[in-house]
This record gives sequence, C-alpha cells and structure tokens, in this order.
Amino acid sequence: MTSSKRNVAAIVAVLFVIGAVAALWALSPKATVPDVPYTLLDGSTQRTTDLRGKVVLVNFWATSCVTCVKEMPELIATHRKFNARGFETLAVAMSYDPPAYVVNFAQSRGLPFKVAIDNTGEIARRFGDVQLTPTTLLVNRRGEVVKRFVGEPDFAELHATIDRLLDES
Repeated sequence: MTSSKRNVAAIVAVLFVIGAVAALWALSPKATVPDVPYTLLDGSTQRTTDLRGKVVLVNFWATSCVTCVKEMPELIATHRKFNARGFETLAVAMSYDPPAYVVNFAQSRGLPFKVAIDNTGEIARRFGDVQLTPTTLLVNRRGEVVKRFVGEPDFAELHATIDRLLDES
C-alpha cells in the first residue's frame, strides 16, 4: 500500500471513530448537561445549571467557521422567536477563537443572547469533547440534552422541537 493510501485509510479510520463517539454520546438516553462555569462577554460568571427550568440552545461556534457565521442570523431569529416563552441561547466560542474577534462579532451583529468564550476548552470537553463547529445542543427544562446537531441545523425541525419542549411542563 502506498503512503498516500495509508494516510487516506488512517484519516477515514479516525473520522469513523470520531463519528462513532459523537453518535454514541448523541444517542445516549437524555444525557444531562454538565455543571460547568462560564464567563460571559460582560465579565460575569454563570453556571450551566443556572439555565435549568428553561429550554436552552447551546451553540459551539467560532468566528473563523463559515457555517457558524452563515447560521448566526437564524440563531438570532430563533432566539427572538422563543425567548419570551422561557427559551435561552448560549453561544460558546471555541478556545482557539481570539476573544477580540468574538467580542467584535457579537457587538457588530448585535447578538441578543449570552455569549461565552471557552478560553481553556473545558466547556467543550465537558459537553462531550466538542471539536467540530458548529455543534448545537438542544436542552429541555430538566437539563437533559434532547437533540445534538453537528453542522447547521434544520431550522424548521429545530423550531418544531423547541415549540414542543416549551409546551411541556
């Protein structure tokens, strides 16, 4: 086998393992959101457990991610559509994203939701070792992950699921 074929085979194997791990985590029955502290752009510190009682969209993103930038207007619209009903959005910028870029992006686009910078990568690790952006998790009021999207979500499906979760008591 040539060196280039071995490299391709190794890459395929690694992608398969990553996909399998992500699928297993995503399919685990009602994985609970980990208790993780995070710092918002305004400097305040909160914990993921502070979001219990709300339906929450946790979006891992980066300013250098083309799909992340493309989906951001839809995330803004989703937040605005459901926020008054107890829906919250937490955008978590990846550890490799320069904080100044994140602040500029959030300000220039008027992001209406919470934005945290994952300086150490701890938030991404605790949420199932998120490495691909965008990765979006939908969490019910009990703090259980009910849906995980890798890549841009189907927003019609997402909205229907959010609506259903908000109607649950």
